[in-house]
Amino acid sequence: MRLLHTSDWHLGRSFHGVGMLEAQTDFIDQLVDTVRSRGVDAVLISGDVYDRALPAVDTVRLLDTALERITEAGAVVVLSSGNHDSAARLGFGSALFERAGVYLRTRYADIARPVVLPLEGRPVAVYGIPYLEPRLAAGDLGVDVPNHFTVTAAAVQRIREDIRAREQAEGPLASVVMAHTFASGGISSDSERDLAVGGLGAVPLDLFEDFSYTALGHLHGRQQLSSTVRYSGSPLPYSFSEARQAKGGWLLEFDAGGLASVEPVTWPARRRLAVLRGKLEELLADPSLSDAQDAYCQVTLRDSQRPARAMEQVRTRFPDTLVLAFDPEGGARGPAQTYSQRLAKATDDLDVCCGFLEHVRSRSAADEEKDLFIEILDKVREAEAAK
Repeated sequence: MRLLHTSDWHLGRSFHGVGMLEAQTDFIDQLVDTVRSRGVDAVLISGDVYDRALPAVDTVRLLDTALERITEAGAVVVLSSGNHDSAARLGFGSALFERAGVYLRTRYADIARPVVLPLEGRPVAVYGIPYLEPRLAAGDLGVDVPNHFTVTAAAVQRIREDIRAREQAEGPLASVVMAHTFASGGISSDSERDLAVGGLGAVPLDLFEDFSYTALGHLHGRQQLSSTVRYSGSPLPYSFSEARQAKGGWLLEFDAGGLASVEPVTWPARRRLAVLRGKLEELLADPSLSDAQDAYCQVTLRDSQRPARAMEQVRTRFPDTLVLAFDPEGGARGPAQTYSQRLAKATDDLDVCCGFLEHVRSRSAADEEKDLFIEILDKVREAEAAK
């Protein structure tokens, strides 16, 4: 039996102002191809299927089409809610969806109600833990001191008790737990929002030791925390910090002995990301950067002064530059001053004008600009004298 571990689809998300619905449709095409070509029996989505609680109509339609195509390809879907999803909205019609092979796990009451996948010798029980907001989940889970550890521990304990009861009644089973959480040891990236500061939101890895496999969601980099605890990561890069990550999921294979193998599945995006850093002239001339000409780019210029029309010049070679930053080589020259401090040191009107120009665009006035200021100031003085 084969299960495909995915998470963090974030359908409806944009990337620095660029809509990603087309790229997300491409990813779903690749996922469906994987289901067919690898004989996948179940697709797991460990939270954040949507990017927001109230997704747009086109986004809902894309998920609807994706679920239909996956089930038509022969796999069931087990989907748990993440912190970006509205659990109540995502879980609508769950009883009806189950008849079509789509199992929604968005309610605390369903944490210990597994999707049991039949396998001769050792069936696979898949448990879905929705994202647990401590203050909201504490009452339902019987927790007195609400935090990420206590509510997750309570949810996991419910699952352990259900596994124990099933094995006593029916014999051994393999257990898969889906959770949308920040587990100790996970490496985060810029596109995960609302992670707790200082690790206070993290849960210890040993909470998941007892299970055959734990399919985590929340962090966007595919990673292995232990042989049986992994993040699938997001299927597409959602920040430039993910430019070097291989995006995809994990393909799990179970046999009568339990978990037999885990292998990565990679889905390349149509447009790659490039992070470029250097002086403007060097970036425009460097032949080794030709691959970046068709990529979404984040460019950091190291020129000592900000070049004029910097974005316009950068886009002559890298037309899809989405982020432009300025980091002068050698760092800041002397202690940083506020504009008021600089203005107080101005010696004449020309110094005031040139200082303002440097303040708003991070480079000093060129000689022709100074000449233009001198001409304007002379005309102003003439006008004042004629009054």
